[in-house]
Amino acid sequence: MNVQEHDMYASFKQKLFDWFLGEKDFSDLSRVMQAVIVLLKEEFKLLEVTFYLLNPLKKIFHPEATTNRSIQSNPERYGIPFDERLKKGLDEVLVTENGDGTKTVQFSLYFSEDSLGLIRFQFPEDWFIRDEFIGKIQKDFSKIFDKIRKISQILNEEKRYEQLHRAATKIHSSMNIDDVLEEIVRTLKEVYPSFTCHLFLSHDSSTHRDLPIKLLSYENEDEHMGAMQAYVTGQIQLEDSLASKKSIIYAPIKGAQGIYGVIEMIAPTIMVLPKSEIRFISLLANTAGSALENAKLYEQSKRLVADLQLINETIHHLNTNLRFQDALQFMVEKIKTSFAAEEVGFVMIQGNERKILPGSTPFFHSRDAKAYIDFVLHRIQCSRDTLFLGDAKINVQSGVVFRSLMAVPMMRGMMKGVAIVLHREAYHFSFDMFKLLQSLIHHSTLAFTNAVLREELERMVITDRLTNLYARHYLDERIKRSMEEDGLGTFILIDIDNFKKINDTYGHQIGDEIIIQVANIIKANIRENDIGARWGGEELAVYLPKVSLNAGISIANRLVQKVREQTNPPVTISCGVSYWKKNCSDSVKELFNRADEALYTAKRTGKNRVVVQEY
Repeated sequence: MNVQEHDMYASFKQKLFDWFLGEKDFSDLSRVMQAVIVLLKEEFKLLEVTFYLLNPLKKIFHPEATTNRSIQSNPERYGIPFDERLKKGLDEVLVTENGDGTKTVQFSLYFSEDSLGLIRFQFPEDWFIRDEFIGKIQKDFSKIFDKIRKISQILNEEKRYEQLHRAATKIHSSMNIDDVLEEIVRTLKEVYPSFTCHLFLSHDSSTHRDLPIKLLSYENEDEHMGAMQAYVTGQIQLEDSLASKKSIIYAPIKGAQGIYGVIEMIAPTIMVLPKSEIRFISLLANTAGSALENAKLYEQSKRLVADLQLINETIHHLNTNLRFQDALQFMVEKIKTSFAAEEVGFVMIQGNERKILPGSTPFFHSRDAKAYIDFVLHRIQCSRDTLFLGDAKINVQSGVVFRSLMAVPMMRGMMKGVAIVLHREAYHFSFDMFKLLQSLIHHSTLAFTNAVLREELERMVITDRLTNLYARHYLDERIKRSMEEDGLGTFILIDIDNFKKINDTYGHQIGDEIIIQVANIIKANIRENDIGARWGGEELAVYLPKVSLNAGISIANRLVQKVREQTNPPVTISCGVSYWKKNCSDSVKELFNRADEALYTAKRTGKNRVVVQEY
């Protein structure tokens, strides 16, 4: 190196050192190298300088920094193919005469196995610097650019890890899944602003926010094969699409207990990520997985507490001596509210017959429900069978199509049936909802059974065993309550004529049959809220609350006629009628006595008739 070259190079190194000391940000490699080549151009009186970096996937040296405005405006056009000729000349300094009074110098800058650079600059033909000096520039510039590149990488990694630390601190401080997902997306966009990012999540994950989320589905496995492989294997997957000229990275979102989704990162061009970058992406995904797992566990614990509260409150309410129908209606409303269900039905199985229980939603009483009930009963054969379908394929001829279906058997003691829950949207119910429904039905079935048994016991206590009419004591209680609450009422006392003769002629068994026949005629000819009772022996009674005397006489005459026409062997009855009304001094005993006197008169004056005894 001669004196002039030495002085020029010393001046360049001094200014480079001053620039280096004054530079505050080495994180942007392109900007830093731009500053260096501008200094190189000025100090050595060059016409232009361009720095290239190798894209190994495209096998092209791409302009990374340049003083040439044409290259700056359209860098894609000025890429240098990494062909065999260039490979052989990487270790050499190539000087080319351009034929326009200028020369071009080209030499390589070797950084590492995955990083290769190229410097190309032009100078006038009368440039006084020798090839030996250019070799010195190549050697020193390799060191300069390598150190700048390493500083840039370290600073970038430091910046990214600071971003990762901030993101980790923030997402781990939140126990809300939506907040965690939003922070993951924000961090990805901040760290990789030129990438397009999506989150692949499973069906049991949902968010109400506008986030770039896709559902992991085996139905679209071919379309997102990389995402599925990352989800299944737990390893980062890389894909390159030559057709769309992009690279895709799939990073599994892993926690300690499982994989919760996949991060999809789409690079704007085909690129090869260095191992350090892949490690960082993996760490970012694992941090996201840990935070998401914590949020899910917290949400799950809250949901379990809420589920237990729901079960406890429901069973406590069901065990407050509700009537069976009231208990069913309460249960239907609870399921509709808790599961956002559209239709809820309880179907009882009695031999080969099925009965839709009152309280079920109106759909189950329609003709369209038959296909769903048939489908469920065909699939559920015993108490251990359950049904949970996210996208049910049930052949429905007409009407609304329900795609989400849950069915749980109700089998305990005399209870043999199934609870069916429906919604039109596919995958509306989660598996956690299904498990909660199973628990609710399991616990409520015992409460339903108790309600049925309690009502049956009550019915047995107040019902005459032979006639299935009400017992005498229940009749007394109802008349007493009516006289306290109502404005009037009519009482009919009935006696089967010549009943002793029937027993003597046909036997006591036929006598009992006659009593049953007359009881059935009474039940068929009175209202649901009227009280038909067995008074004693062959005597029966009817109390008609809120019914006037004239209406009561008409009913009594109809009973006399029906008994005469419909009994076999034919018998007749005699009826004594009494009544009461408000503001008249009266009692249950006096009401009975007047009816008894009227019945005695009817028997004494020819039988088969109705007699009224007024006040």
